Amino acid sequence: MASSSQNNFDEAFDDAFEDTFDEAFDDGFDQAFEHLTIHLDQEERRQKRKKRAYIERHREEGHIRLWNDYFSETPTYLPNLFRRRFRMNKSLFMHIVDRLSNEVQYFRETHDALGRKSLSPLQKCTAAIRVLAYGSAADTVDEYLRLGSSTTRLCVENFVDGIINLFGEEYLRRPTEADLQRLLYVAECRGFPGMIGSIDCIHWEWKNCPSAWKGQYARGSGKPTIVLEAVASFDLWIWHAFFGLPGTLNDINVLDRSPVFDDIINGQAPNVTFYVNGRQYDMAYYLTDGIYPKWATFIQSIPLPQGPKAVLFAQWQEAYRKDVERAFGVLQARFAIVKNPVLFWDRVKIGKIMRACIILHNMIVQDERDGYTPQDDSEWREREDPDDTFSTAPSTVGTMINVEITIRDRQLHQRLKDDLVQHIWRRCGRDEGNN
Repeated sequence: MASSSQNNFDEAFDDAFEDTFDEAFDDGFDQAFEHLTIHLDQEERRQKRKKRAYIERHREEGHIRLWNDYFSETPTYLPNLFRRRFRMNKSLFMHIVDRLSNEVQYFRETHDALGRKSLSPLQKCTAAIRVLAYGSAADTVDEYLRLGSSTTRLCVENFVDGIINLFGEEYLRRPTEADLQRLLYVAECRGFPGMIGSIDCIHWEWKNCPSAWKGQYARGSGKPTIVLEAVASFDLWIWHAFFGLPGTLNDINVLDRSPVFDDIINGQAPNVTFYVNGRQYDMAYYLTDGIYPKWATFIQSIPLPQGPKAVLFAQWQEAYRKDVERAFGVLQARFAIVKNPVLFWDRVKIGKIMRACIILHNMIVQDERDGYTPQDDSEWREREDPDDTFSTAPSTVGTMINVEITIRDRQLHQRLKDDLVQHIWRRCGRDEGNN
C-alpha cells in the first residue's frame, strides 16, 4: 500500500517537473519553481488525506422506530412522555413538521438514484428538537434516529431558519391593539394600570468564543457571555427580544442600544391612555429592577421602604416584576441549549438559535396558555365591546424628540410611582391592615 502511494507521488512529481521545465522557458524559472512547490504540496496533502469511512445506518429503520414510538395510532409512549421529550404537544409539533416539509426544501422527502428514500421530515425535525431541548452534542441522536453528527447540525441550522422565516412574524411580534387591550386589562386587575410587562437581561455563556474576542465578551476573569434583553408578560409570552451584545455591557448599556422604544418614538405604536389615582397618563410602562434609569416608562421597586404604603408597593412590584424572570426560567428549562454554554463559534448561528427558541417558546405558550396562566383573563375575552383607549399620531422630527424627552422624564416617573403607591394602598392596603 505504501509503495503504491509512493509510486503515485513519483509519477505526479515527474509530470509536474516536465510541466515546470516547459513553463520555465515561457515565464521564468522563479515563477515556475513556485508553481512546482505549490503543486507538490497539494499532491502530498491529497495522498495523505484519509477517506471517511461510510457507515450504513439503515435510516429507514430509524424512521419506523420513531413512528411506532410516538406517531402511530397505538404509540409506545403516551402523550405526556411526548410532551416531556419534545417540549410541546403532538398537535403543535405536527403542525411545525407539516409547514416545514411543505415550504422548506431541505425537509422534503426525496429519493436518490436507486429509488431509496431520504431521511423523513419527522427524523430531521426530531433531531433538531432533541438538540435544542437537551442541549446535547450532535451525535447523541445517531443511535436512535440514524443521523450522523454533520447531518444533525444541518438539521438544526435549517430548522431554526425555517422556524424564523415561517413563524417569526406571528410569534415574535410587537403587541397589537388587541394584545395591548388584554395586557392592560390584566395589569389593572393586578393593581398596576398601564403596565404592559416587565423587562430584564440574562447572559448566555459562549464556551467557544474566539480568543481575539474574549476581552470584549468577558468581564474581568469571568467567562465570555452574550446578552439577551427581553420583555415578558404575565402569561410568559416574550414580546421583545434583543440579543447579541457582548457580556461586558450591563442592562443600561444594552438599553441604550436596544430598539425597545423605537415604535413609540417613530409613532408606529398605539398611544395608551389610562388613569392612576385619578390622574391621566398617556404612555405605558414596564416593571424593572433597580439598575434601570428613572424614566417615565420604567417603574422600579422601593429599595428601603418606609411605612406600610411603601412596603406594600415594594412587595407587589417585586412579585409582578418576576414575570420576565419566570419567562427566562421556562425558556431555559424547555430548551437547555440556551442554558448550557453555547458550543457554536459563529455569532450569526447563535443568534438564530436564540431567536428560534423564543419563537418556539411563544408557540408553546399560545398552545398551552389556558393550562398554566396565573391570571384569569376570561372576563376580558367575553367582553364584546372593550374600551377604545388607543390612538396613533403621525411622526415628525419634532414629535420624535418630544416623545423621547417624555420617555426620559424623571418628574413624570416619580409622579406615576407616587400615584401607583396610593392606588395599591387604597385597593389592598386597608384590607391587609384589618387582617
